[in-house]
Amino acid sequence: MPLNGQNKRTRTIILFISLFLAIAGLDEIVDGVMGAAYPLIRHDLHLSYVEVGLLLTIPNTLSSIVEPILVVLGDLGHRRFLILGGGISFAIALLLISLSHHFWGLLAALILFYPASGAFVSLSQATLMDLEPTRHEQNMARWALAGSIGNGIGPLALVGAIALHQSWRSIFFILAVLALGLVSLMWTSPIARATASTPVEPPYPSFQKGICYVIHALKQRNVLRWLTLLQFSDLMLDVLRGFLALYFVDVVGTSSTQASFAFTTWLGVGLLGDGLLIPLLERVRGIQYLRVSAFLVLCLYPTFLVIPNVTTKIVILGGLGFLNAGWYSILQGQLYTAMPGQSGTVITLNNLAGLFGGFMPLTLGWIAQQYGLQPTMWLFLAAPIGLLIGLLQRQPFTAIAPASKDEDV
Repeated sequence: MPLNGQNKRTRTIILFISLFLAIAGLDEIVDGVMGAAYPLIRHDLHLSYVEVGLLLTIPNTLSSIVEPILVVLGDLGHRRFLILGGGISFAIALLLISLSHHFWGLLAALILFYPASGAFVSLSQATLMDLEPTRHEQNMARWALAGSIGNGIGPLALVGAIALHQSWRSIFFILAVLALGLVSLMWTSPIARATASTPVEPPYPSFQKGICYVIHALKQRNVLRWLTLLQFSDLMLDVLRGFLALYFVDVVGTSSTQASFAFTTWLGVGLLGDGLLIPLLERVRGIQYLRVSAFLVLCLYPTFLVIPNVTTKIVILGGLGFLNAGWYSILQGQLYTAMPGQSGTVITLNNLAGLFGGFMPLTLGWIAQQYGLQPTMWLFLAAPIGLLIGLLQRQPFTAIAPASKDEDV
């Protein structure tokens, strides 16, 4: 390839990566704001723990049904349309969240938001994985870093809005505007599926074949391993995020501002961990790091729960945020590596697994309603325990080859 052509392709790849990482950051800003704002939202909308659990469960479960269909369509040549359409729906959902005044309105907005995020964010991640198929863990670490930056910005934006006598609604409105800005940038840029000079063919010839191959992949032991570990790890990541601010307000007895500070500390130190993980993965195998990290979390999390001093509790929480950095990126990178050339299928499988994992927040919300939030928080120990058990297998499993067009899977 001529040098000018190579330079142009390199610049295009850098542009794509920058846009995709910006999308990841925006998505996590939304998560960061939502997690920190739950005490305020619960107060304004008069929500119970069960309703909070429903808000965390129903949209995620419905999205786990819809999103696999969208991703399979994306693999069949509709990826650009779905990413752009998902981005527009993403912005509309944020606007509806800012206008919600009761449980049902917020639930409807989140039901739109989750599949929109799947099309806009998950397909962007799949496309990022296609750009450099030999560096899945490293690029997932970059994706996680962008998300951690967004997660750190989110609670700070909420605290800033409160300081300026604004409500959580204004933050979601601003995020809707930012989402539309990213969509406009994507609209003027072609979305490539891979770095190859020739177009990449879909991994399966039709929608029906795509569904059959997803079912076939679910029967593979290595795929089930990484999917299961991703669900366990989520207990100490997104699920904990949904309950963390509530824990500080309702159990520890802090104010909403102090809870936001604790939440920001957890995310901020996690950001440091995500940043350090990128060079670390150039020297250390991700699985080795993950075993050590899970063991340390298993030791530290009970201390976090039993220590009564708020300052000490926040310091330990920061340590937990540092240690669980890399859980998602390493496990997700391993799943992509196990299924080379099938990034869309990986996203589909994640959503199918989410049908089961999505009930965790509702279950935890019901337990908290019945027995209290303090004993419920101990159940999150299942995350490091599950990882340590699942990572006892030291040798990696064989990767699954992409499906042949002439093969009945």
